[in-house]
Amino acid sequence: MTKLTRPDLDALPPYVPGRSPADLARELGLPEAIKLASNEVPYGPLPGVVEAVTEAAATAHRYPDMGVLALRAALAERYGVAADRIATGCGSVALAESLVRATCLPGDEVVFAWRSFEAYPIIAATSGATAVRVPNTATHAHDLAAMAAAVTPQTRLVLLCNPNNPTGTALRRAEIDRFLDAVPADVLVVLDEAYREFVTDADVPDGLTYADRPNVVVLRTLSKAWGLAGLRMGFLVAQPEVAGAIRKVVTPFSSSTTAQAAALAALGQADEMRRRCDLVIEERTRLADRVRVLLPEVPETQANFVWLPLGERSVEFARACEAEGVIVRPFAGDGVRVTVGTPAENDAFLKIADTVL
Repeated sequence: MTKLTRPDLDALPPYVPGRSPADLARELGLPEAIKLASNEVPYGPLPGVVEAVTEAAATAHRYPDMGVLALRAALAERYGVAADRIATGCGSVALAESLVRATCLPGDEVVFAWRSFEAYPIIAATSGATAVRVPNTATHAHDLAAMAAAVTPQTRLVLLCNPNNPTGTALRRAEIDRFLDAVPADVLVVLDEAYREFVTDADVPDGLTYADRPNVVVLRTLSKAWGLAGLRMGFLVAQPEVAGAIRKVVTPFSSSTTAQAAALAALGQADEMRRRCDLVIEERTRLADRVRVLLPEVPETQANFVWLPLGERSVEFARACEAEGVIVRPFAGDGVRVTVGTPAENDAFLKIADTVL
C-alpha cells in the first residue's frame, strides 16, 4: 500500500491527554470520578468569563480580530511591555510550534531537557527539525550545563520549561544567567513559563526580566492559573522582530472570538486569580509533604502538580488510582504526575497513595 504520510511520523508517539472522568465514572459505575491528570485549576472559570463568552458567541458567524489588538493591549499593560512585542496563539503549545517553524529548517536542532513537556519532541519532528533531548539531573531538574554543551552550530532553538512539566522542578536565577551567557547569540532561548503564577521561590526569576535580551522569548498561557484551558489562549513576549515573525506564521484567525473575550474578562480578575492560586499552593505543600513521607524521592515542585518518580511502577500505580476513581498521569518508566486539586480531591488521592505506596 502506498504510504501517503511521512514515514518518520510512524515512530512519533502521540500526545496523550488526561482520561475523561465521565468515561471512567461510567466504567466503574461511580457517580463521578476525580481528574488529577491535566494540571487544571479546579475552581471553575473566573467571574465574568462565562458571560463574556456568551456575549461573544453571538458574533460567531464573523471572523475574530486576527490582530488580537484588544487582548495584546491588555497583556501589554498588565506585563509592562510594548504590544508589538506580544504574539498570541491557541495556547502556549501552539506558539512553541510557531517558534520552531519560524526558526528551524529541516535538519536544524531543537534542544530541550528530558523528561519535559511531552509536546516538545512532537513539535520538533513535525517541523522537520532534529530533537536533541538532554537527560534531567538525578533530582529531576534541567541539567543546564549539559544543555549548553549540547548546543551545536545546527542548534536554532532551546526550550527551557520553568517550572518543568512534568517534574515541577525549577531553575534559579544564577544558573539561568550562566546558561544565557553561554548560549550563542544566534540561538533563540524560549522560557516556557506555563506555571509561573504558582512559583513561590524568590530565587526562581520571572522570565520577563530576561525579555530584553534579543535571543530570549517568554511563553505564557491562560490555560492554567487563569482557568481558560478549554478555550486555548497563550501569548509570548519577545523582541519586536521575533514577535512579528511569529504573528506571520501563526495560523490565521486561530485566536477565536470567544477565547479573546474570555481572556480579556479573565485578566480583569487578577485578584481572584491570585486568591485561587494561593489555595492551590497551600494544597500543593500539604500534598507534597504527605506523599514525600511515602516516597522520599519526590522532588520539590513550583507548579500546580507533584511528581512521583515511580519508574517501572508508574503505570501500575496509575491503574490502581483509576480503579478507585482517581485519574493521574503516568509517564511509563519514569513517574506519575499528580495535579493539585481541591482538598477533598487530594484527600481521595492520598487515601489511595497510603494504601498502594
